[in-house]
Amino acid sequence: MLDVIGLTPGEAELYRSLVQLTTARVEELVERLRRPRAEVVAQLDALRGKGLVLPTGPEPDAPLRPLAPDVPLGEALLRRQEALEAARSAVTQLTEEYRAGMRRRDAAHLVEVITGAPVLRERLRDLQNAARVEVLWFCRANPLAMAGPENVEEFDALARGVRYRAIYEREMLLEPGALEDIEQGVRAGEQARVLDRLPVRLTIVDGRIAVCPLVPDRDSGEASAAVIGRSQLLDALLALFESYWRIATPLRSTAPPAEQAGDGYRPDADEVRLLSLFVAGVPDKSIASQLGVSRRTVQRRLADLMTVAGVDTRPGLAFQAARRGWI
Repeated sequence: MLDVIGLTPGEAELYRSLVQLTTARVEELVERLRRPRAEVVAQLDALRGKGLVLPTGPEPDAPLRPLAPDVPLGEALLRRQEALEAARSAVTQLTEEYRAGMRRRDAAHLVEVITGAPVLRERLRDLQNAARVEVLWFCRANPLAMAGPENVEEFDALARGVRYRAIYEREMLLEPGALEDIEQGVRAGEQARVLDRLPVRLTIVDGRIAVCPLVPDRDSGEASAAVIGRSQLLDALLALFESYWRIATPLRSTAPPAEQAGDGYRPDADEVRLLSLFVAGVPDKSIASQLGVSRRTVQRRLADLMTVAGVDTRPGLAFQAARRGWI
């Protein structure tokens, strides 16, 4: 197992024996391991070169003692991880160069069609793991391959500094647990917005590759998707996303704003969540269901917030909530 960081099985066994003995001379190790003396000496020299063994004194035949393995082997493991990461990046780059070259020679390589929910799910995972700059999403209700809670790759990518921008279809907010999932992503750094309707399901990674399902929903047949490389078609999908992003309504975290509003009023977490749903256009009945309260309670709370904001219409409340930084 340790050979991946440059420690041979023979060296590993010799080091373990020395650890068990605490200190030992070369002859003791030869006798214990039943190996030729020259082989043991060569392996000891290798272990000394790797910072794992030192003599206990200046004498040529001084007993040898083991050193803690975490520092030298940890450094070797880190170098190995860095090399693997560099290799993965190189493979990704070579793959892109290959696909670009094939697209120049053969238009059939412009779009790859994948079939089956498991295949689609794994491709989405792989693309997010390879993302370096930004991931864009059109999220519609009833996902074909991967529900929000299953997308743990997003949080790993956000931790690496990858930006996420997602537009959610309003119907998706009405699904049980959907708001909590979106809230978790927003708290981790995702930028989320909402619209009444989205034209397609869509994922775009680093502006270089897009995944667009070819069936509208689960009832329309087996899940399949087009994987689209750099091309004018991809440019059109990027422009489509940006046009919808500009008109979508932001979804904020339900955490209260960090700074006090200028008029001294600061919404609590429940009010922020209420306002976020209200501004997103979610009906009162659905807001009540999401918050676990009655529809009358929702209407009363909105009326109270209108009073605080000094307005007498709901559009006025939406404007004031945004202007005052309540959401």
